[in-house]
Amino acid sequence: MAIVDLIMPKLGESIMEATILKWHKQPGDAVKMDETILEIATDKVDSEVPSTSAGTIEEILYKVNDVVPVGNVIAKIRTGAMDESSRPSQPANNGANQHSQPAEEKTVEAETVSSSIHQHAHTPVNQPQINSGSSSKFYSPLVLNIASSEGVSLSELERISGTGNEGRVTKKDILQYVSSRKSGHTQTVQTNGQQNDSSGNNQPQQTSSAISTRQEQAPVSYSGNVEIIEMDRMRKLIADHMVRSKHTSPHVTSFTEADVTNLVMWRDRVKKDFEKREGTKITFTPLFVEAVVRCIKKFPMVNSSVDGDRIIVKKDINIGMATALPSGNLIVPVIRNADQLNLVGLAKQVNNLADSARNGRLKADDTQGGTFTLTNVGTFGSLMGTPIINQPQVAILAVGAIKKRPVVIETPHGDSIAIRHMMYLSLSYDHRIVDGSLGATFLTAIANELENFNSDREF
Repeated sequence: MAIVDLIMPKLGESIMEATILKWHKQPGDAVKMDETILEIATDKVDSEVPSTSAGTIEEILYKVNDVVPVGNVIAKIRTGAMDESSRPSQPANNGANQHSQPAEEKTVEAETVSSSIHQHAHTPVNQPQINSGSSSKFYSPLVLNIASSEGVSLSELERISGTGNEGRVTKKDILQYVSSRKSGHTQTVQTNGQQNDSSGNNQPQQTSSAISTRQEQAPVSYSGNVEIIEMDRMRKLIADHMVRSKHTSPHVTSFTEADVTNLVMWRDRVKKDFEKREGTKITFTPLFVEAVVRCIKKFPMVNSSVDGDRIIVKKDINIGMATALPSGNLIVPVIRNADQLNLVGLAKQVNNLADSARNGRLKADDTQGGTFTLTNVGTFGSLMGTPIINQPQVAILAVGAIKKRPVVIETPHGDSIAIRHMMYLSLSYDHRIVDGSLGATFLTAIANELENFNSDREF
């Protein structure tokens, strides 16, 4: 007999841990090669982990809802082959020791969401990370990510009083520290057993249990006829992503409207031939993405992110598209290098990603690396919206429902009133680096692209 380790797989470049959602097999159950053993979730997508060998489940090392670092042994499979060389080099109880290490931090999903959005606090692209290797303390990837995005140095992190097991810094601790620091009332633990507040006054150090008790909210009672619904995992991730985005970026939203009559009439004329020739439908989304890409090339500052006092302008144009799931939640798959695709390529990418999202087939990499996000609130009947930025991006465009309205048309022979297909557009942007002039000019440029759509073009 041989024992084979089942390893927590790496599901994406920035994915450092995953949460176990469900075990399909238990100790003693027989498994086949590539048969699903468990389901896991990252801050991006849910995935199934297949068996790497045929045999019998010998041991399961983690429970449901445990957060497991990538590369850790999560289960052991006993195969029928006699091969001593395939035995693990470490004792079998090593996984149990790993399991005994608590993981207070849950992975966070956006950007969703973005976590409308957007699944969410993943490691931002091109965002510098704090190296915890020089520290004797353990910090989860989530805590390090938040510290990096908020400009909290390792020395500051080491002085934060943790309320987790063995004094570890939890997500709640780092977010409370960041909030306090912004308000000018930061408190950190000093080595002499006292706390120093921002005014320099020494205060007696409070124990972790006292801080935890102070932070706990009193039970809330609800009067009347109510139903209490516990948030599902994705909704929690979306909620966290949205709150964090508002805390990070000062949001400003600009509005405009566009006469998209030419675009609508062109699509109505070619959609049957397009589907017959290309094998996929032509929706409005790839047409919107095409216009956005052209305008990003003219105004590259909206395709950027912020790193402290530096602006990181992205040369790649990767467009995220908010997609509704059957559960009602949203996820944001990404069209990579959208500027290198023609309309047919964009249509196929949009449809493939939307289909994968609705059927749970998205890969972790499908939701990473976005540089600008488009959300179609018109799909749900809304005329306009004020979308929340999908961090670490600096802008997000919402397009509303297309409605027929009477509007004034200017012609060489004078003004006239005509029935036109009109649509509102709204752009939310990070006012730290995108001012009103740039935001409004970029939004107007998109509207002009849509209004001047060439109705005689080929697809």
